[in-house]
Amino acid sequence: MKHFSELTASAERIVDAGEALIQRVGYNGFSYEDVAQMVGIRKPSIHHHFPTKIELGVVVAQRYTHRFRQALLHIEGTQARAPERLCAYAQLFETTYAENRRLCVCGMLGAESDSLPAEINAEVRRFFEVNVAWLESVIAQGQQAGTVNVAISAPEWALTLLGALEGAMLVGRGLQSGRGPRQVMDTLLVSIAA
Repeated sequence: MKHFSELTASAERIVDAGEALIQRVGYNGFSYEDVAQMVGIRKPSIHHHFPTKIELGVVVAQRYTHRFRQALLHIEGTQARAPERLCAYAQLFETTYAENRRLCVCGMLGAESDSLPAEINAEVRRFFEVNVAWLESVIAQGQQAGTVNVAISAPEWALTLLGALEGAMLVGRGLQSGRGPRQVMDTLLVSIAA
């Protein structure tokens, strides 16, 4: 199975299309014909790069998780305090949502997990584990510094925040609302701030 770091320019365009389709209609909602139309190539060319849709789905999730990890490192390098890091984290979701109410790739895949192949579910789980661990660390640091409420444990806050941000995207799309993840985080920070 390919790894996202091994992609040619042509394969990268296919992964871009797969990502956009997952964000709009989910893994089960698109076919290689949809990808071919978006990229402007024939289906056999897609099969040349990704013999199975499972492989394409795995690479999309791998790459998405990697980009998110890079963004988390950037936040750590530019924001010193936990509340500011949490706002910057929410902005990652907001930026995705602002593009025609797109959803988080792994949030969308997570919603389909009962019907997804195990290989894709493993990548989705990795995404959520990375996010929960990062949030726990930021919240624990904030609790130690006195900037984050200690009445609720860091693991509980981490799950609450991640669930709220993913949910904000779903609810916002359902309501066709401009209110997205950033506004939800702003509301939650009132509860979180010490």
